[in-house]
Amino acid sequence: MRDIDDDLRRNRLLAGLDDDERARLAQLLEPVEVTLRTPVYDPGVAIEHVYFPLRCVFSLVAVVGDDVIEVSTIGNEGMVGLPVFLGAAVSPNSAFCQVPGPALRMRAAELVSFLAHFDGTMHSRLHRYTQATIVQLAQSVACNQLHTTHQRTARWLLMTRDRVDEDTFTLTQEFLAQMLGVRRATVSGIAAEFQAEGLIAYNRGTMSITDAAGLEALSCECYRVIQDEYDQLLDAE
Repeated sequence: MRDIDDDLRRNRLLAGLDDDERARLAQLLEPVEVTLRTPVYDPGVAIEHVYFPLRCVFSLVAVVGDDVIEVSTIGNEGMVGLPVFLGAAVSPNSAFCQVPGPALRMRAAELVSFLAHFDGTMHSRLHRYTQATIVQLAQSVACNQLHTTHQRTARWLLMTRDRVDEDTFTLTQEFLAQMLGVRRATVSGIAAEFQAEGLIAYNRGTMSITDAAGLEALSCECYRVIQDEYDQLLDAE
């Protein structure tokens, strides 16, 4: 039988809890396999569940007319459904799975009740996670304005690799183009360049990072700013 405590330790937000708090929380969590484009919440619709990704990645997106713009990604460093922690029942944005894999799911109402009745460290860790998420949002805005599509693509691939904790993951060029807000032909050209330089290997919707250091050298500084912020806040005592 799958050990849910092992699963909790694979999510960085939950791994920092003490044993008692983690054990109490484990009773409220359900292991699930999340498939591509699984929705967590839609604009104006009550958020029913929150997700703690283990080896999957979710996109938080803003919908403007017919356009969908990614504003942040969420993986094993955090929780999908942050509005619930902040006291909101709905959000003007939407969240869905972009890279399939395992996660832990919890009813939103049970998270609210847990935080209200158990005096542990979950509150402080969620506050730190919120701060790191704000940094990611702000840095992404600056990155989209100031850096090239090549740099942004490298940053996005590195962040996705970190969030699944693996060098290989499922990813279509169509989806990457949508998340970056560019044409598919642009992404195809960049992917071909990256592959020719030995940075990645891409085949039939499967992306492999073959030279992470080289990809980071090509990326902008935004990748390291965001990553360092999560490391500092989630690893803090």
